[in-house]
Amino acid sequence: MSIELVTADHPLYAELTPAGAFYVSSGPELEGNRSILFNILREGPRNPFTNDAASRWTRLEGPADALRSILRLQRLGLIRGNPEARKIPERRLEDILPGLLAQLSDGQRALLADENGFYLSTSGFLHESAEELAGLSADLLSLQNRHGRLLRNNLRVHSESWALVDPAGQSELGFWPLFIGPQRFMLIIGGTPLLQSQSFVTLVQILDQRYR
Repeated sequence: MSIELVTADHPLYAELTPAGAFYVSSGPELEGNRSILFNILREGPRNPFTNDAASRWTRLEGPADALRSILRLQRLGLIRGNPEARKIPERRLEDILPGLLAQLSDGQRALLADENGFYLSTSGFLHESAEELAGLSADLLSLQNRHGRLLRNNLRVHSESWALVDPAGQSELGFWPLFIGPQRFMLIIGGTPLLQSQSFVTLVQILDQRYR
């Protein structure tokens, strides 16, 4: 259940929803709402939400304006309040990723690759397949770069995700670019993606912690 940060009578911690994590990692720009969301991603779990935090995250001097900006993001479903701070796993990234990736697919088949075509971790894909999928993901990133203007400006398609679908339009293999600071990754999921979960938020958090 989402708890409204601005009007709460007891201390709450600000955190991103899965939709907020998807939005913040879906493009390279670090201005506007994406900048605010990255601030919340990094600082929200540390201390309870305050007016000072809202002003710092939004870079707005007036507390009322800062709170309105936070409230708008919450009503868009990008952030929420939590009475408890979620702990980010403290183990090595290499140890965390396989189990986390498995939770992002209904068949526990997922892979994380970098923009150069090397995979960082995989769940459910054999090594040889993982290597080839990582190479394919790099080709798709290049394809997106070459034809991005057509898709965004002419066709008004603002998503940079790609998928292989069955006759019913259901994804059999999907590719989702993740932008973390200067780094770009590709999340590859076999079967039905499960991105509306806390596991996806945790993935974005730990990647930001390592690569920002």
